Amino acid sequence: MEVTVIRAGMLTTVQDLGRAGHRACGVPLGGAADPFALRVANLLVGNPESSAAFEITLAGPELEFADRTVLALCGAEFDGVPSWHPFELAAGERLRFGACRRGCRGYLAVAGGIAVEPVLGGRGTCLSAGFGGWQGRPLRDGDLLGAGEPVRRLAAPPRWAPDPRMIPEYSAEPVVRILRGSAGPELFQGLVAGRFRVGSHSDRMGIRLEEPALPGAPPAGSLVSAPVAPGTVQVPPDGRPIVLLSDAQTLGGYARAAHAIGPDLPLLAQLRPNDHVRFREVGLAQAHAAAIEREHSFTLLRRGIAQKFA
Repeated sequence: MEVTVIRAGMLTTVQDLGRAGHRACGVPLGGAADPFALRVANLLVGNPESSAAFEITLAGPELEFADRTVLALCGAEFDGVPSWHPFELAAGERLRFGACRRGCRGYLAVAGGIAVEPVLGGRGTCLSAGFGGWQGRPLRDGDLLGAGEPVRRLAAPPRWAPDPRMIPEYSAEPVVRILRGSAGPELFQGLVAGRFRVGSHSDRMGIRLEEPALPGAPPAGSLVSAPVAPGTVQVPPDGRPIVLLSDAQTLGGYARAAHAIGPDLPLLAQLRPNDHVRFREVGLAQAHAAAIEREHSFTLLRRGIAQKFA
């Protein structure tokens, strides 16, 4: 099936769950900034959870589908497009995204997945290096993409949705759980005590927190570069924290004050400029328990969805 990009939107890319196993070579994990939303969207249309889908940022595209298809949008919510449940489009019908009314990034899954060639084991777009996804870049007006043949087909009209209790508590001011980092206690306590505003220079590499600035950050060049990963909270010399996201580099020379736990990365991915965020300390056992609970929810969702497909 062909998908024609009539209007590309602000920043629409092809993303999956990333390319694991290459960070030692300096290749970012990449993939969806909100992997939870992408996984659910794919399950709702009968795809494997790791299938390539569209990541849509703030201003959505206009897409035309050559054949009848089933889609699902999860994550950010847009006027004119149903959220968190599958829906059908007829052959030749166009999907138009209205204003983004909640969140920052939406994930549009197409039955069969977006058909792009894997690069280093992943189909997501690595914007910093210009490879993967669709020609290594964001979509442009007039692009023509393909979608694969659906693995499964709905046995009944798509009038159902996942239990709302499994959806993350997306908010314009979430509380994100963090583990202590290797920096001194002063920076960590500043994180836990603060209420931080999201800056306009945030992107897929990281959420930049403009204020308040934390005192006591080490000066430039005083630290040896060390491994970082999505979720690492770095504090540069100006004291304004950066929470790394999916396109984060593999090494960093800033102080590592904390690390956001995996189940809360979706909350960060959905922040937009001028939103706020707070942090709460948890222990490693709590972080593990949250991850196990999240995967248990996916197990239940898979079982429930399996009954909806022929």
